Amino acid sequence: MAAQGRGSARGNTAAVVALVLLCVLVHSELAESAVYTVGDRGGWSFNSASWPRGKRFRAGDVLVFKYSPKEHNVVPVTAAGYKSCSAPRGVRALTSGNDRVTLKRGVNYFICSFPGHCQSGMKVAITAA
Repeated sequence: MAAQGRGSARGNTAAVVALVLLCVLVHSELAESAVYTVGDRGGWSFNSASWPRGKRFRAGDVLVFKYSPKEHNVVPVTAAGYKSCSAPRGVRALTSGNDRVTLKRGVNYFICSFPGHCQSGMKVAITAA
């Protein structure tokens, strides 16, 4: 009977060690996520389309859009919406002036839907690996 107890304890120890390792791996993956302020010091503004150049983004990274909510907004759009500078019906604009968006794998598109802003370059497409 005692031998079974020791084997059971070893099995429990192995399970605990495996769980701890899993937690460490998950934490390290989350810790690798980066936070980027769109437009750097200038914030979310006109000519943001070139801002991603030279940067490497990953799924899970966070974009922070800083802007005056009286002057701009942020709208996640599709490739077609990005190209045509139009937001699909029902899409909610982000309007806090300090919006945080977690990137998904693939291309992530954002525009400002204030009249004329997107057409004047207030849009950004970011590819996340």
